[in-house]
Amino acid sequence: MFSRTVEYALRAIVWMAMRPDAAQTAREIAGPTQVPAGYLSKVMQSLAEAGVVDSQRGLGGGFRLSKPPAKLTVLEVIQAVDPIERIASCPLQLQAHSGQLCPLHRRLDQAIAMIETVFRDCTISALLPGGSGATAVPLCADQKLVALGSGGRKARRKK
Repeated sequence: MFSRTVEYALRAIVWMAMRPDAAQTAREIAGPTQVPAGYLSKVMQSLAEAGVVDSQRGLGGGFRLSKPPAKLTVLEVIQAVDPIERIASCPLQLQAHSGQLCPLHRRLDQAIAMIETVFRDCTISALLPGGSGATAVPLCADQKLVALGSGGRKARRKK
């Protein structure tokens, strides 16, 4: 349901939130989050352009969260890299549906609205160990990663 870009962005943001005192380069974030460095650089640029992270070039530079994890929502991260699109008009452009959505598209848009609400109400701090998440294990503990879209399968880093 969500793009790989969204998952990579969330992995990076959670990793950064677990280490808020240090600016980190895309390469430093890429390893432990198992995101290809080149791809992550582009994701980080999108996050910086949206104001989710601050970036600084040069020695000692890197990326930092632009605000505390308790103030940054999952929806903000998603919207920065791959915005959720609502259904405002008939995707089929049927004349009979002008001015209102058909029952199918109205229900789909309602589901999208519920997803937006869940992510708007969830801060990054809830995804951290000790947050209000369902598990106390951090996303990137011991270089093991639970992918958001993997159906519960664990992806392990090759040794």
